[in-house]
Amino acid sequence: MSCCMLDKLGGGRMWILAGVLTVALAGGLAVLAVRAANADKGDKSVEQRVYELRTYNIAPGKADALHARFRDHTLKIFEKHGMKVEGFWKPLDDKAAEETLVYLLSFPSKDAADKAWKDFGADPEWKQVKNDSEKDGKLVTNVDSVFLTPTDYAPSK
Repeated sequence: MSCCMLDKLGGGRMWILAGVLTVALAGGLAVLAVRAANADKGDKSVEQRVYELRTYNIAPGKADALHARFRDHTLKIFEKHGMKVEGFWKPLDDKAAEETLVYLLSFPSKDAADKAWKDFGADPEWKQVKNDSEKDGKLVTNVDSVFLTPTDYAPSK
């Protein structure tokens, strides 16, 4: 169904977002679940790798600035704090791509994720990058975050 047809049905943006999330989950998490399942075979005492699916609602007219901030600065700061980027996605629809960015991070555990985000938020380099990039207004209006763990029936290699 085209974007315009979805808009006629009502809630078009939600359908587009649902499609983006489906693609991200089906395409990205299947591979990642295999990695996690293989890493954790048989040893339940080991903390299980967790994944964080983040969806950003981009402020009007700020998509290019947000992509530049990730490309030029944020990815390096993520790496410094042990935040492994598994992928970034944007909707195929041009209008929706100006409004939505989806990405997936992975961490050794939920505790490691919490520590990484705390350290990231306190990082002076990040604070400077954020302030500089938002001198003309915020780049993101809302962030949705969901932590995920693979199922016991995830496909394995």
